[in-house]
Amino acid sequence: MKTEYEKCLAGEPFIGNEDPKITEMILRTRRLLVQFNATDYADHERRQELLREMFGGIGKGVHVDIDFHCECGKHIFIGDKVIINMNCTFVDNNRIDIGNNVLIASNVQIYTATHSIRLDERMVQNWSEGQEICRTYTLPVKIEDGVWIGGGTIILPGVTIGRNSVIGAGSVVTRSIPENCVAVGNPCRVIKQIDNEGSHE
Repeated sequence: MKTEYEKCLAGEPFIGNEDPKITEMILRTRRLLVQFNATDYADHERRQELLREMFGGIGKGVHVDIDFHCECGKHIFIGDKVIINMNCTFVDNNRIDIGNNVLIASNVQIYTATHSIRLDERMVQNWSEGQEICRTYTLPVKIEDGVWIGGGTIILPGVTIGRNSVIGAGSVVTRSIPENCVAVGNPCRVIKQIDNEGSHE
């Protein structure tokens, strides 16, 4: 029988507080976030140390601004030369993979967690005090190399944003976006192709 954590990573409905591994991971990350967001902005070494402890993987030349918030931390994997600007929130109950040369503007929200649209599947039946009130399921999010995500964008579970694409500010990305394009709006849709042939880093 699968644990609630195994169900979580498999994209199956789970109840988070019934698995000590999930609750301990979230508590640990909350404590690290308090330290990270309170660290002197000039103390680059300490900030990088906390990010390495918090994330599943982090490359070179990564800058994460404050305030930053996430859920599990260890499900976030970041490549080289990535900027995550201020006030971003990553709900990483499942994996969030961010490639190389990625720019993420302020107030971007990335969600891997969601719920059934059916009330009887969403809410725990025969609930009692101390239990989780709802069931959650998760889908991974992937941001490929060279992507730029504009401020205030919301990325929903299961989305992949293709290489070199640009997401306009304020977009709500409900489905995957192909590579080498500009996509904007709610719901986010492609409005332009980008010719990246022969471009230089």
